[in-house]
Amino acid sequence: MTPIITVSNVSKTYNTGEVETAALTDISFEIKKGEFVAIMGPSGSGKSTLMHILGALDVPTSGNYILDGENVAKLNDDQLAEIRNKKIGFVFQAFNLLPRTSALKNVMLPMMYDATPKEKRLPLAEKYLKMVGLGDRMDHTSSQLSGGQQQRVAIARALVLNPSIILADEPTGNIASSQAEEIMAIFQKLNKEGHTIIMITHEPDIAEHAKRIIHIKDGVIVKDGVEHKQRKAK
Repeated sequence: MTPIITVSNVSKTYNTGEVETAALTDISFEIKKGEFVAIMGPSGSGKSTLMHILGALDVPTSGNYILDGENVAKLNDDQLAEIRNKKIGFVFQAFNLLPRTSALKNVMLPMMYDATPKEKRLPLAEKYLKMVGLGDRMDHTSSQLSGGQQQRVAIARALVLNPSIILADEPTGNIASSQAEEIMAIFQKLNKEGHTIIMITHEPDIAEHAKRIIHIKDGVIVKDGVEHKQRKAK
């Protein structure tokens, strides 16, 4: 199967005055369509830098990043924005929802910027909110929802444009452990349905819900494998 993501010899350095800091050094890996991969590492390991590159929020200093056949490393800012809108569904730790806006309107928002026909927006938003178990909370504002429910809205919003990958950055970081299990159950269900999921986390018990864990430390991959037994969400 052709990889949906190919990262080849990617390095990222930051320059502050005369100080050069290497965040990533010669990273290479592939992710196939339909995988559920956790990228795990401690604070300062380079996982956030890698997440920014995978999410087309930044480009590497050297090396190549191929997403769905396109070399993201060579794109300008406008092209990166287009890739983000069309290929990547983001789920953030902080939810990034509009607080006084209904779940339904939060999920519809990306479709307004994507020029999705007006008549399709409401049915699609309803479909994905029902998919994440919020069929009875569609008219609730973000402030009326629990942290776990807000993250479900964020997942529905990430899915609504049918992206190539779902990129989840510490998706359970702001919610209770019982709600974290519910969120991971949703990700596992989505993965079974064929969605490609990449999750950034520093928590081993959360990473174990993925089928494959890539361990990163000091800007390099120290372990990449599927030898662990995938933990099923409760």
